[in-house]
Formats: sequence, structure tokens, C-alpha cells
Amino acid sequence: MSNETKQQASYRGSHVQIVDDENTYVWPKKVQPEIKKLIAKYPKGREASAVIPLLKIAQNTFDGWLPTGLMNLVAETLSMPPVRVYEVASFYDMFYTKPVGKHIVRVCTNVSCMVRGCYKVLSEIEDELGMKAGTTSEDGLVTLEEFECLGACCEAPMMMIDDHYHTSLTGDKARELMKRIKDGDAPAEATK
Repeated sequence: MSNETKQQASYRGSHVQIVDDENTYVWPKKVQPEIKKLIAKYPKGREASAVIPLLKIAQNTFDGWLPTGLMNLVAETLSMPPVRVYEVASFYDMFYTKPVGKHIVRVCTNVSCMVRGCYKVLSEIEDELGMKAGTTSEDGLVTLEEFECLGACCEAPMMMIDDHYHTSLTGDKARELMKRIKDGDAPAEATK
């Protein structure tokens, strides 16, 4: 899809964008049984309650983010107004409404992590990756984010790579984790 076909509209502040990609999506056969099973967990007439898990499936099944065409598929699947799906997707920070890298690196910068050196860790990560927080690498490998709280204060400073926690970080540990990502060996487990 070319950049000319993308239209961006800003919602709920400048950091949230919903990208209209004008594509029509169809669920791949491999996830259809999972979707049916998921929706069946909710009472008749309450299928829309499955919106969060269905958005997660959509994001994970396609390109790691949720353009409007994909959110429209979720809305259609759950028989709900598309705007309700857009609201959920743009509210929760676990959903991405614009393209992101293959790996998401979130560095906690809340008080506990700040006191224990998160900005030193973040600086080491930025140096290793050659990018700043709040951006995606040019090769599309990494999106680097500062994050308000990841909930592991007793093991600060910490970060999350994709779905895995990495705690009690030092600058050297953080650099090593970034080197692994660049080498194609992204950590698939939590570390301490």
C-alpha cells in the first residue's frame, strides 16, 4: 500500500493515530476456530464483550498493528459499531493503531525505575540501536518506547521486550538484550 492511500487522523491527543488503510481483511482459517471458541464464552447478546481479546488476535495475526480495515473486521465479527472498536483500540496502550516494529521495547520510566537508573538504561538502549525513544527503527525491527509503569517496581529498573519482562537491568544487560534483537535472537523468555 502506498503512502498516498494512507490517511491519518489524530484522536484523543497527538500520540494516538488511527490509520485508514482502505483494505478489507478476512480472518485466516487457522484462527477461525479460536475466534468461535472465544466468542462462545460470552452470553448471547454480549458478544461485543470479546472486543479486547479479538483485537489482540487481530493485531497478532496480521502486521502487529490495527489499521481501520482490521478494526472493521473485528466490529463486523462482533456485530458492533466500528467506532466502539476504534475507541477500545485507541484507549489501551497494548494496541497499536499505526505501524510498529517487529519487536516492541518498552522501558519503564516511573519513579521506582527512575530512582534506580532507568534513564541510564534507556540511554544505553538508544545508543545501541541508534534511535530515540518514541520511534521505530528504519529497518522496522524495533519500536522503542518510554512507558509509565510496567508493574515490577521491586525489580527496577526494568523493561519489556514484546511480552517478556527483563528486570534488575544495568546498561550492559540492556545493551546485550538489544544486540540479541539485532542478531535475530530476540529474547523469548523473561530475564533477571
